[in-house]
Amino acid sequence: MSDIQPKTIFKPAQVGRASEDIALQIESAIMSERLRPGDGLPSERELQNQFGTGRGVIREAIRALKQKGLIEIRKGQKGGAFVKQIEVKNISESLALFLKQSHVSPEKVAEFRESVDHQIAFFAMTRATDTQKERLSGLIEELEKEALSENRDLHHLGEIDRALNIHIAKMTNNPIFEWVMNALQQGFSSHDYALYENDDFCHDTVNNWKITVNHLLNQEPLKVQASISYHYQLLTQCINKNTSK
Repeated sequence: MSDIQPKTIFKPAQVGRASEDIALQIESAIMSERLRPGDGLPSERELQNQFGTGRGVIREAIRALKQKGLIEIRKGQKGGAFVKQIEVKNISESLALFLKQSHVSPEKVAEFRESVDHQIAFFAMTRATDTQKERLSGLIEELEKEALSENRDLHHLGEIDRALNIHIAKMTNNPIFEWVMNALQQGFSSHDYALYENDDFCHDTVNNWKITVNHLLNQEPLKVQASISYHYQLLTQCINKNTSK
């Protein structure tokens, strides 16, 4: 009886661009769900047979797919190359890194965030569940309590601010807004943190957050937009003040 042969899902690689073609074929199989998260790729020898190439070309393609975060390499007796589950955290971290390396100015980031926040707030006020609304109110209470504390913790205030932004994005029930907001918070939250270092900015920021959330929960879109715009006025003033020192 002959040995059972692995299922062939790939075709011979194109001559001259074999490594790139192999990576694209495997990526296509993952995107079309012919290969699913957790599935192992055929052995290195079988990949050589299916693609009609040598070991070095296969390994170069595997490295490229690993860098993209599409596969992971497991060691041991049952090791090999496996399709990786793409996580929200990885997407946000990659976008945050790209934004940092692109050297986008704080003013450009604030302009983009303001426009995105307007849309996020609109969806959040119409789609949020009661549980999400209760959580939002709880975060505002936590922010105000920390801001009024005699020995307020600036790092904690900044983390609550971050949590508020991400939670409102979650309230849209659209994961793309959440991914983008996570990336923006990872890449540029230091500007928001600066709002809490100055007593006047801290007071105005916390008060603005309370007003914004109140309008959101009461489903008052025009007032929400106005309060969001005021937040970015405060942020711009704070950034300009810090850069002029």
